[in-house]
Amino acid sequence: MSNDQESIRPPEPARAPGNVPPNFAERFAWEALREQRLARRWGIFFKCVFLLYLFGILAASMPKLGANFSMGGKKITALVDVQGVIADGSEASADTVVTGLRAAFENGSTAGVIVRINSPGGSPVQAGYINDEIFRLKRKHPGIPVYAVIQDICASGGYYVATAADEIYADKASLVGSIGVRMDGFGFVGAIDKLGIERRLLTAGEHKGFLDPFLPQDAQEVAHVKKMLGEIHQQFVDTVLKGRRDRIKNTPELFSGLVWTGERGLELGLVDALGSASYVAREVIGAEDIVDFTSHADVFEKVSRRFGARLMASLRSAISSPW
Repeated sequence: MSNDQESIRPPEPARAPGNVPPNFAERFAWEALREQRLARRWGIFFKCVFLLYLFGILAASMPKLGANFSMGGKKITALVDVQGVIADGSEASADTVVTGLRAAFENGSTAGVIVRINSPGGSPVQAGYINDEIFRLKRKHPGIPVYAVIQDICASGGYYVATAADEIYADKASLVGSIGVRMDGFGFVGAIDKLGIERRLLTAGEHKGFLDPFLPQDAQEVAHVKKMLGEIHQQFVDTVLKGRRDRIKNTPELFSGLVWTGERGLELGLVDALGSASYVAREVIGAEDIVDFTSHADVFEKVSRRFGARLMASLRSAISSPW
């Protein structure tokens, strides 16, 4: 019986020469594959860094290209966009718009400037910066007219910017106006009472926690905020009158915060005529070649930040991954 068992016993695996373990070839293959993966990831990383470097050079040269643009003696219409909410850090921030305006006015081929607006408004401070800069540039370059062209909407801070232009154009269906100021929020006093939550607020200064959404409104604080909003509203009204005193119909509803169509805005004196940017360039300025001087530096910075974050994540993954 023992002889039969010995006869069917499977043969032992042959050992590699030099006492090498039988799984040596498999381990060698895995190590080689690991090195290839690491090399490939590092290669992708350095290629991405190189592309980011090229994009950086291109972005840095964009404002210079606009400022030095020349048509060989032929006049152009310079275009600067105000698109979206006017706020610090946005595409329509004062820094972005003013950079484009300065480049447009300082270009030797500029016959006129169009400020093309499509904005629901935003910060009165940012809008005020842009308005002031347009007036400053007009004084510095008296031979270059400025026209505001409204696209879909030019409300609140958007109209604040537009009033600095020599003339305002809109489409008949554009929305224009909203000459007012607002501050909004929420009140959660009833909600936390029902949930049995106790609000604890420690302050130094009697009104430091004013308008806290978890505390009942204080009549004195509300009156203070309304007074402050009234002051800002009056500043807005004064700015509109500064730019359009002889053209608007000064009625109470005009400064109530309402909006109108471009067609109705023409009747109220909020706009001067109906027309698009191409119409103004061709028929009003007389230079139908439109060159965009809008600064896009902030957009690139946002993209580069996201791209850089992804690169760092890829780098950490490549370093920490065992394969």
